[in-house]
Amino acid sequence: MDRFDNWVPPVIEHGVMTRWCWMVYHPTNLRLGRKTDIGAFTFINALYGVEIGEGVQIGGGCLIYSISTIGNLTGKVVLEAGCMIGAHSTIMPGVTVGRGAIVGAHSFVNKDVPAGWLALGVPAKPVRRIEGK
Repeated sequence: MDRFDNWVPPVIEHGVMTRWCWMVYHPTNLRLGRKTDIGAFTFINALYGVEIGEGVQIGGGCLIYSISTIGNLTGKVVLEAGCMIGAHSTIMPGVTVGRGAIVGAHSFVNKDVPAGWLALGVPAKPVRRIEGK
């Protein structure tokens, strides 16, 4: 049995921790795919839109921003199906992380990550193609 066999969409209220201890601002602008896994203490600001595809895994303590007052940045964030975001990473406004891509822990993602690539660092850069992706 897959741990997501009985997955149901979480109840999300603006600025209120979910039962799994993560929080969303502006949840009406969040599209959450099925079988997603979001780690504790992750914060998502979806003011300008955040789309999380099916089967996405987000590690604990991540920050996902569709708006940043530093540099006055805004833009929809897209995490495509099957991508993985390592713990304590930051995803900045306007970024797309492609299908099946992996972002290493503690990375700062301010540019798109191509589908099927491993990206890491500050700022995150694609370092190699993931075999089989």
